[in-house]
Amino acid sequence: MTPPARDRLPYSIAARELLRNTLLDAACDELVERRWVDITMADIARAAGVSRQTLYKEFGSRDEFSQALVMRETDRFLNAVAEAVNANIAAPAVALSAAFDVFLTAAAENPLVRTIVSGDGAEGLLLLFTTHGQPLVEAASARLTEMILDAWPIVPRPNAELLSEVLVRLAISYAALPKGPASMGADHVAALLRPYIQQMFPPPEPRASETASERA
Repeated sequence: MTPPARDRLPYSIAARELLRNTLLDAACDELVERRWVDITMADIARAAGVSRQTLYKEFGSRDEFSQALVMRETDRFLNAVAEAVNANIAAPAVALSAAFDVFLTAAAENPLVRTIVSGDGAEGLLLLFTTHGQPLVEAASARLTEMILDAWPIVPRPNAELLSEVLVRLAISYAALPKGPASMGADHVAALLRPYIQQMFPPPEPRASETASERA
């Protein structure tokens, strides 16, 4: 019996993904020890084991590289968020609180976010979260919307979109300016949004037998 064919990425695409991730990983490694303002594109290329020309050919400019780095790390956070949501599907409010907690915990441990929060030579990165952060907000909100709709198809899309954008903007605010432990931020957001979340999930209609029993 012939085994089923596996989907394979074309070599050119797989090689490019490997190159991009190698370069982005090298930048994260550099951020563990140094300020972003002190890290040059040549430093990143050297750490990745490629030429500076290869780095510029892939990303174009330092600003484009910075944006790709922020978006890649955000995508990783959202993978953890998806796991938290899927683990608590039976309790939507708990799921979204857990997801927020997971996001903030991961952000607190991430060298990129720590660099931005410290404000020590990271002004260019901070702009990608604040005044130039619309692409980040839109991409993260769109993915979170799909998570919510996949987990709870009963939710109207406009409600999911509104909740997603609010959660993303709050997450960025708490990550960039933490008030305390990640759990504290998650608890505050859960308390604030719980009435809206409960409104999206009305209690099930009683069954006919239960209604008849109550009348009796």
